[in-house]
Amino acid sequence: MAVIYTDMFLDQKAGIAKFNTVVNRLNGEFQKLKDEINQMQQRAQALETEINKLRDAPAGTPIDQKSLQAKIDQLEQLKKDIQRKAEDAQGAYNRRRAELFQPLQDEIGKALEAFAKARGINVIIDGAQVPLLYAAESIDITRAFITEFNTKNPATAVTTITPPE
Repeated sequence: MAVIYTDMFLDQKAGIAKFNTVVNRLNGEFQKLKDEINQMQQRAQALETEINKLRDAPAGTPIDQKSLQAKIDQLEQLKKDIQRKAEDAQGAYNRRRAELFQPLQDEIGKALEAFAKARGINVIIDGAQVPLLYAAESIDITRAFITEFNTKNPATAVTTITPPE
């Protein structure tokens, strides 16, 4: 029996290198969309600041109520657009993440099975998923598995999956 901590697979320095490669690829594919949403949020903040300045103008300062209402309406529409775009982006991101990570998870599963068989391990418990009260350090195979996986599966050998259009 052995224990493995799969959350360590994602560690930037000591984890499975292919995870970092896939995460960087995924984030790169969505960077333009993220930047676009950030720009929309900045426009909304600027508009809100402008509206607040108009509302907080000293007494007696003439305020074009029609113009103020147009800015308020514009801000409300922009907030709705931001929310929709963010929800759509999150859904697309989640779908793409599943698409990119599934082959890697399958590869890791097969490698973990081969690792266990080669060492006569009959049961592996994921300490990241199951609360453990105690596990002797000698049965923790996390570091050994990650090292072997990274050696046999270099990060540059990530399966080619075409980005969404």
